Amino acid sequence: MGSVTGKQGVLIPIGGGEDRGEELEPVLPFETKGVLKHILTEANGVDSKVVLITTASKIPMEVAQQYRHGFNRLKCRSFKHYHFIDKTTCDEPEVMKDFEEADVVMFSGGNQSRLPRFLGKSALIAMLAERYKNDSLVIAGTSAGAMAMSKYMIAGGSASEAFYKGAVKTGQGFGLIANLIIDTHFVRRGRFGRLAEAVAKYPQCVGIGLAEDTGVVIKDGQDIRVIGSGMTIVMDPRTVTHNNHKILKEGTLLSMTGLTVHLLSNGDRFSLAEHATKVLPMGESYI
Repeated sequence: MGSVTGKQGVLIPIGGGEDRGEELEPVLPFETKGVLKHILTEANGVDSKVVLITTASKIPMEVAQQYRHGFNRLKCRSFKHYHFIDKTTCDEPEVMKDFEEADVVMFSGGNQSRLPRFLGKSALIAMLAERYKNDSLVIAGTSAGAMAMSKYMIAGGSASEAFYKGAVKTGQGFGLIANLIIDTHFVRRGRFGRLAEAVAKYPQCVGIGLAEDTGVVIKDGQDIRVIGSGMTIVMDPRTVTHNNHKILKEGTLLSMTGLTVHLLSNGDRFSLAEHATKVLPMGESYI
């Protein structure tokens, strides 16, 4: 376990479908610009102790093997895998020790509702949250694992019906960050309306829509930097002038005006504190 420094850890939510070292023609070089490389860079490099949790997945061994392959390609020297299906198992002392010593804890994709169901309010999640607040721990999550990071979690809902109140289902996530709500597979599955309703429902939260093979590095709970090969859509409700979500009946079309939307790509930044963007100059790319 890294020494407690008082410095907050790093969150890395990912939109799903990230390169795990198996792509024949990756969009970005896997060893230098891939999402998994960024995860190790934010931790302890090749010496990082990585622990993967596949609780959200129905094919945990297959998923774990994919990540083991990817981190091995990046010369990571320590990789462990856990698939929890009850809270008593995850709180066992020898299990907790692995997570106390981890530099990176990563949550796989799958069904995000399984994560709070099997891990929510456990001693393990409480310990990870404490380490995130006070230590140099990197917590990464892809797809379901990304969505469960926030206090309010999108639990389901049809993208095609998402502009009707109640079409988007929400629940409680791990609460690692309170002022974001995250959606994944955002571009390919057309989830603009789904995130828009979530922001209308929770206007205190900025919406983050992550495309596949795309993530954001969140430092100090405020500074967001885009990584990976796709787009990140930021929905900032600070500028909203009309939002009738609270007064609508279920199944009614909502209206919202003045919502600020940013389309960001690799290397671009968004500040939660200042509600401001910082984009790379034209022609430059982030390494």
